Amino acid sequence: MEAEQLARLCVALAENRKGENPLVLDVRKLTSVTSYFVVVTGTSNPHLRAIRDEIETKLQEEHGLKPLSVDGELRSTWVVLDYSEVIVQIMLKDTRERYDLESLWGDAPRVRKAKQKQAAVKAPKTAKTPKAPRKKAPARPAVRKTTKQPE
Repeated sequence: MEAEQLARLCVALAENRKGENPLVLDVRKLTSVTSYFVVVTGTSNPHLRAIRDEIETKLQEEHGLKPLSVDGELRSTWVVLDYSEVIVQIMLKDTRERYDLESLWGDAPRVRKAKQKQAAVKAPKTAKTPKAPRKKAPARPAVRKTTKQPE
């Protein structure tokens, strides 16, 4: 799989878990460390883990790709998945604003979503189990309040 295709797939997988404001930066001409940065925002620590798990699991199961390294602890505000040519950075909103990678790598072109290409690499969403219809609770009999009369 080509690096740009992998970056787009990482965005699609992050979006499967409701990752916010995904961005792909083409840093090939700016650094030899990687080709693309994928930056995505999560809303909480469990959300960061859900996005990370979705990307890690699907890439391993469906494409045989394992990250070279994963950085970010359970309570971390920033998780990094290193796939060599693509580095995925999943951050809480405050952390993303504080480190402002978009400005730091401001010279890097942003990879635009191409609807036709995106549809070709978008991962299928997991099937949801239909919920059983809710049963109405039986009507409760009216309860009379009685007050005890003093004797």
